[in-house]
Amino acid sequence: MPRSKKRSSRGGQHGAVQPFSDEDASIETLSHCSSFSDAMSVAEEGGEAGEETAQEDLQYKLKVFIDSTVDKSAKTRQGALDGLKAAMATRILYEFISDRRMTITDSIERCLKKGKGQEQCAAASLACLLCIQLGSGIESEEVFKTLKPIFKNILLDGAANIQARQAVSICLDPVIKMFGLLNSAKKEMSSRCQLFIFSKLNMCKYLYEHTDGSRPSLNPQTTLLHTNALLSWALLLTICTGSQLKAVTHKHLPKLPRLLENDDVNMRIAAGETIALLFELARDMDPEFEYDDWEPLCDKLNSLATDCNKHRAKTDKRKQRSVFRDVLKAVEERNFQTETIRFSTERMTIDSWVRKRTYDAFREFVGSGMNYHLQANEFIRDVFELGPPVLVDAATLKSMKISRFERHLYNAAAFKARTKARNKFRDKRVDVGESDVV
Repeated sequence: MPRSKKRSSRGGQHGAVQPFSDEDASIETLSHCSSFSDAMSVAEEGGEAGEETAQEDLQYKLKVFIDSTVDKSAKTRQGALDGLKAAMATRILYEFISDRRMTITDSIERCLKKGKGQEQCAAASLACLLCIQLGSGIESEEVFKTLKPIFKNILLDGAANIQARQAVSICLDPVIKMFGLLNSAKKEMSSRCQLFIFSKLNMCKYLYEHTDGSRPSLNPQTTLLHTNALLSWALLLTICTGSQLKAVTHKHLPKLPRLLENDDVNMRIAAGETIALLFELARDMDPEFEYDDWEPLCDKLNSLATDCNKHRAKTDKRKQRSVFRDVLKAVEERNFQTETIRFSTERMTIDSWVRKRTYDAFREFVGSGMNYHLQANEFIRDVFELGPPVLVDAATLKSMKISRFERHLYNAAAFKARTKARNKFRDKRVDVGESDVV
C-alpha cells in the first residue's frame, strides 16, 4: 500500500484527511531529532533501513505541517507552526527546507498578517529559525527582505497584539547580526537596521525621564516589549562600526543607568548587561576609555549587587544580585565571568559580553537544541568561530554514553547519600533544639 493511501486511512468522517494530531504538533513528537546520536540509535535498532524509515516519517510530518499552515482553523495553523519550530530547533533540515523555502516564507507572511497573538509569535520565531537553517546566503537574505516590512508594521502598530510585538522585536536581530558577521557586504544594511531598531520603538519613551524628572509608568507587557527591544539593540551594537559605537556611547551610556531604577527586574538586568557590553566595546576601541559618572554608576551597580530590599521577591533579588556582581566586575575591573559550553566532544568558551549576548540571542530560538546546532549547524559555528563541524563516529558516541541501568545506579547512590546527609543534619538540629530547651 503506498504511503499516501495508508496515511489517508487516519481521516475522520467521509474519509477526510486529518492534517495532524495534537501529538504530532508537540515537541515530544520531534524530540528524537535532538542530537547526532539519533542516527546511531536508529542504526542499532534497524540499521540503514530503520534510519531511512525514520527520515521518511519525519519528512512526511513536516510536509503535513507546511500544508496545515494555511488551514482555516487557527488552532491547526498554530500547531503546524509549533511543529515546524520544534523540528528546525532540533535538527539540521537545510535540503528539505531549501526546496520549500518560498512556500514556508509565504505561510509565515500569511500567519503574520492574518493571525492573532500566539500565532503571530510562532510565525515570527519560525522566520528566525528558517534563516538560521538556511545560513548566511542569498536564501536567508530573500526571506529577510520579504518579512522585514511586515515585522516593522507590527512593531510600530500600537494597536497590534502586545505579545506579537514582543516576539517581533527580537526575532530577526540574530539574522541581522549573522549578515554583519559573515558577509562584509551587508554591514551597511546591518548598521541601518541597528539604527532603525533604536528609533522604531521610540525608545526615548522609556529610556529617558519626563521633563519633570519622573519615569514613565508602563504596564508589565509593555515593559517586556521594551526589555526585548533593549536586548535586541544590544545585540546589534556588536556589529556596529567604531564611529557608530563612539556616537552611541557618548549619547546613550549616560542615560542607560536610569533604567537600573526600573521596577521590573528583567529590565534592570537587561540594562545592566547592556551597560557592561557598552563598556566592553568602548574599551576594545580605546583602552583608555573613561566615563565621567563612573563612581556614581559603580555605587548604583554595587547597591543592586547587594540588594536587600524587603519589598522585592527573593527569586528576583537572587537573580539580580548574581547578574550585577558580574556587571560590577566588568565596569570596575574589566573582568568577565567565563563560562564553558560543552557539546559532544567539543567545548566553547563564553569569555566576553559580546559572546554572551550573541549566545543568549540564538539560544532564545533554538532552546534545548542549541548544543546540537553548535555541533552541526555551519552558520552557528561560523558565528562563534568554531570551524567546520567535527565528525564523530558511532563508536566514540557510544563510548561516551552510559547505559540506563548505570544511570539508575548512579542516581540511586546519589539519592542515598543525600538522604544520609539530610538525616544527619536533622539529627544535629534536633539535638541543638533539645539542648536549648534544657
